[in-house]
Amino acid sequence: MQRSLEQGMAMKFCVKLEKSAAETIPMLKKAFGVDCLSDRQIFGWHKAFAEDREDVNDENRAGRPSTSSSDDNVKRLRDLLNTDRRLSVRLISETLDITKTIVHEIVSESLGMRKQFALPLQIANDKQERKLHTGNFS
Repeated sequence: MQRSLEQGMAMKFCVKLEKSAAETIPMLKKAFGVDCLSDRQIFGWHKAFAEDREDVNDENRAGRPSTSSSDDNVKRLRDLLNTDRRLSVRLISETLDITKTIVHEIVSESLGMRKQFALPLQIANDKQERKLHTGNFS
């Protein structure tokens, strides 16, 4: 964020000096190196400043936020898992209206949980007995 703000100010300065976008690009690339905005972004910003735009900050965008792993969603997911820890990622996703990838990210990173498999002791013992009696070890 800070780097794009600096680049915005540099582009605004170039526009005030009446430099073209084509002249501005190499200067920005030299000044900011690998952190430089793309040529397309530079052309867009240059055009906006040439049309008397004053603000160097990005405008708010409409639509869904880029991430759904907000504190509110973490709390909602934690509360849901406290009611039943056996819920699948798909079911949680549908219940909370959050994408499956975000649910997985919150569960594994924010809540520090991971999937564990365990067979109840009775089932494990029954399987063991069945193997011994049938000779089927697969």
